[in-house]
Formats: sequence, structure tokens, C-alpha cells
Amino acid sequence: MSAGTLRGSADPLDTAYDVALLDLDGVVYLGGTAIPGAAQALRKAESAGMRLAYVTNNAFRTPAAVAALLTSFGAPATAADVVTSGQAAARLLAERLPAGAPVLVIGGTGLRMAVRERGLRPVSTAAARPQAVLQGYSPDVGYAALAEGGLAVAAGALFVATNGDLTLPSGRGRQPGNGSLVQVIATATGVKPLVAGKPEPPLHRESVLRTDAKHPLVVGDRLDTDIEAAHRVGADSMLVLTGVTDPAGAVLAPRSQRPTYLAEDLAGLLEPHPDVTSQDGAFGCGGWTARWAQDQLELTGAGERIDGLRALCAAAWASESVTAESVHPAIGRLDRTG
Repeated sequence: MSAGTLRGSADPLDTAYDVALLDLDGVVYLGGTAIPGAAQALRKAESAGMRLAYVTNNAFRTPAAVAALLTSFGAPATAADVVTSGQAAARLLAERLPAGAPVLVIGGTGLRMAVRERGLRPVSTAAARPQAVLQGYSPDVGYAALAEGGLAVAAGALFVATNGDLTLPSGRGRQPGNGSLVQVIATATGVKPLVAGKPEPPLHRESVLRTDAKHPLVVGDRLDTDIEAAHRVGADSMLVLTGVTDPAGAVLAPRSQRPTYLAEDLAGLLEPHPDVTSQDGAFGCGGWTARWAQDQLELTGAGERIDGLRALCAAAWASESVTAESVHPAIGRLDRTG
């Protein structure tokens, strides 16, 4: 169970855990481009007996479309390996509504498909008297759909959102995500939705149910979604540095967003992870030593960058007064390695 401190593993993680619950963007690919070495690492992990599940807050695309994208990058994937926030939201609704209940769906094909799979009936207007409104991201969402959703929620329909991500990455910068669009209905009606996606627990539960995971490992690049989601359900996690979170972000992570393991990339699944030693206020890993000198975190030694980061995180997380200014020199030292 994750406790907000780094741990070591004598065994490679692909044998220590039965299922990897993998985020996609920033972990397997980045902005539509495969991350170097990611597909190869996933194939090796699967060969070692680890099941792979691709867990995404994106409810717009169908699982088959996501799997096709992954296989185009060389990653092992089928539609059954993809778990979306839309599927988690549809289960949440099915547990609360009678079979065949009408659900006003605001979103794409993947979301409507998920609703049908749970025996519910997608509709598009408040006139159909939906028992719930399910909102997910789609680039085609417009005022008319939001107005219908608002009317239905105001009339008493259960309001559920696939995820609360305020922004989406794009080649042009951050754009409004589903969490921003949800605010239209929430503001108009005064009703906050139930949220299925990360970091809320329903998507993790859906992933475990679909994979029959007994000892899963959450793998992600974002502290506030992937890693916090693991904390909320007591699961172990591995943070990779191929996406949003950089070394400084890892060192400054709040307690509820601290991973169990750190890795440069998905090759971290294939390796044992060293323990961080602690003695007399000094934290050591792989030739590096981190310690506090008055109000500054210092890093000395040499070796692999990831081991230096492990030592820094252990030292920082043992303190109650970590600031960006106090860790900046040590991060600079780490960035100059290699």
C-alpha cells in the first residue's frame, strides 16, 4: 500500500506486480509521437507475465481506436486492454439506474458505446426525459448539447462527468478540457457532477474489475491524476519522467501525490528498484547523497540521474518545509549530470 515514501524492490516490477495500469499520453506516447523505447519495454514486460492495461481519462475515442493507435506505435494492445473513463462512468450509472434507462450523452462515439454496453439507452434531448446526463469531452460539443444537458439536470437527472481535467494538451498549447466544459452545466444548475475519471476512484475500480488485478501498479507521468489516483485507492505507483512531471515537480510533490517508485521511462518496469539509505540526516542512492544544509537541499556524488532524484526525493519528503527555492540548487546539480 502506498504511504507517500519511496520504496525499493528486489524483483523487477514486471514480476513483482501482476498488472500495470498505464496512462497513455506522456507515458506511451507524447503528443501523437511514440516515446522512444516505450513499446519495447511494454513488450518485454508482457513477456515476463505482466498484464498491461491502458487507462485513460479520454472518453472520446473507442477502445478499439485507442488500441489501433497503440499497435501503430508497436505497443502490444487490444481493445480489451483499454479502459476509459467513459466505461467507468457507464458502470457508475448502471449501478444507479434501471436497465434500459435513458441517458443524455454529451460526448463522442466512445462514450455512447460505453453507455450501450451497460444496457442503458443514449438519448440527445431533455424531451426524452433522461434519468441521467453523462458528459465527456468531444471537440464537437456545442451550446445546443450543453443546453439540453442543463435542462435535464435542472429537472432532476443525475449528473455524471467522465473526468474533471480542466485542460487538454495540444500542439498550440493548453485547450479547455472536459472539466472546463462541465462547468457550463454545473454553473447553470448549481449541481456538481459525480466524476468517474482520475484521480477519482471509479476508473481505478473499473480497471481492476476488467483485468482481475490482484496487485496492480499504477504507471503515469502526472502527479495530480495518475499518482494521486493511486493514493486514493491505496495502490502502488511508478512515476515516469517522459511527460508532464519533471524532477523538480517530483521533489516538490505533496504527500498525497508521491509515487512509490521513480523511473526515467517505462524501462523502469523491467528493473529492480534500489532502496534509498538513510543515516544521520543523509539520504543515499547509487552513488548520490542528499542532505539538508540549513535551509538548502544539497546533492553530492555521481551516478545515474534517476538515483540522484531518488535520494533528493527521500530527503525532501522527510522535511516539512520544502520550497522551490530550497531545492533549486540541488535540482540544478542533477540536471547537469550526464
